[in-house]
Amino acid sequence: MTTIRWVWAFLDRPAAQFDDCAEFWTAITGTSRSAPRGEHGEFVTLLPDSGSPTVKMQAIGGDPRIHLDFDVDDVQAATDRAVALGATLVADYILTEHIGYAVLRSPHGMTFCFTPFRDAVEGLSPAVEGPAGSRSRLDQVCLDIGANDYETEARFWTELTGWAWRPGSLPEFSRLSARPGIPIDLLLQRLGEDRPTAGHVDLACTDIEATAAWHEQLGAHRVQHGKHWIVMTDPSGQPYCLTGREPA
Repeated sequence: MTTIRWVWAFLDRPAAQFDDCAEFWTAITGTSRSAPRGEHGEFVTLLPDSGSPTVKMQAIGGDPRIHLDFDVDDVQAATDRAVALGATLVADYILTEHIGYAVLRSPHGMTFCFTPFRDAVEGLSPAVEGPAGSRSRLDQVCLDIGANDYETEARFWTELTGWAWRPGSLPEFSRLSARPGIPIDLLLQRLGEDRPTAGHVDLACTDIEATAAWHEQLGAHRVQHGKHWIVMTDPSGQPYCLTGREPA
């Protein structure tokens, strides 16, 4: 069994829009950018004033997307186990002189990485208060899974993480959680169509309307309104959701 020690929501954004996106995401998460790192300065971590960070960003050459990083004690063992469960190894940097990580894809296409656990966990960062007093927190990654792939993909993520599974409020949703140790949950969503698995981030909000209005002032756009959620896009056009859940 692979023990996942920490989870990162990794926001991959086009290089031409990276600064605008970084400014947006630092504002709505109440964070600041770390010093850039990587061969081309393409990576940053979003640092809260207190507590442990959970979000990183990468400037890329393609379309906006997200992926997951899982910090583990043994990258090689975790990679071997993931492949045995049905993942595909995309790039293996375990034996380099650098950080030592592996890039994989889930059985139906979601990119994730295993990275070495090196940082002590300092507790939960505070929720962010918007100008109208609404509070919000980025606290889950939703995996959008094609209808015919759902059973295989859900089984993969459940076995990979070993996290507690529970049904969602609607039949097309279920949730994997390692709380209180890890503050980011995985929400598994069965889509009404077939396409490769992808992901988006969700923010828990005390007032989704007030939070949406604040985000629009910062450069986001509303796409769709549900009963308890609003689908937004950030300055790169990448979707994310505001959901009517109480921030931890």
